[in-house]
Amino acid sequence: MDITILSIFPRMFQALNESLIGKAQERGLVNIDVVDFRDFTTNKQHHVDDTTYGGGAGMLFQAQPIYDAMEHVEAKKPGKKRVVLLDPAGKTFNTKMARDFAKEDQLVFICGHYEGFDERVKDLVTDEVSIGDYILTGGELPTMSMIDATLRFMPGVLGNSFSAEEESFSNGLLEYPQYTKPADFRGKKVPEVLTSGDHEKIRLWRLTQALKKTLERRPDLLETAKLTDEEKKLLREIRQNR
Repeated sequence: MDITILSIFPRMFQALNESLIGKAQERGLVNIDVVDFRDFTTNKQHHVDDTTYGGGAGMLFQAQPIYDAMEHVEAKKPGKKRVVLLDPAGKTFNTKMARDFAKEDQLVFICGHYEGFDERVKDLVTDEVSIGDYILTGGELPTMSMIDATLRFMPGVLGNSFSAEEESFSNGLLEYPQYTKPADFRGKKVPEVLTSGDHEKIRLWRLTQALKKTLERRPDLLETAKLTDEEKKLLREIRQNR
């Protein structure tokens, strides 16, 4: 996969050279380039923003530097691209979107600041995306979050190919509790079922715990989760015992 990020703060993305994403780059699984679209301004002051027509507080990113930066990216990396604009008014990013992004050959992220973008910038994009109902100072941190979530679904990025499938949200439920050694830590013991060696009992316990946690913390997820008949039965029992 090839990822290009348009930002006026390219140094923020040095964090992507660490951990699993850094290793994925070293192994050639993904290539990440950051383009400073301030380099494409045509004014002497290298301003990328200006006041809004019609008045109003704040400044907007101008269309010209971003259009020219995108033309530069296209000339350097021709081909079909999914272009993501970071926008608080966009669709909320989720696991399904991360899976979809992971199928693309080329992704481009455009990071905003100030009061947003000249509306004409949106003619360049395929997706307008937000990471939640709150405002950040810019699109750099959300972009890194989305890249991290997306690359976890690329083959070879995670050491254990099953990890991404078993984590929270991957099947519509929150993840069940997990434990490691020692079995007894300061009187807090690992549930006996997990040390029983009975794989069917362990599977059933984990499924029940995942349903309980989701019901307690994120009941909204259960409204859209595609539950199996077994899960529906367990959920009814959990609700009856509450």
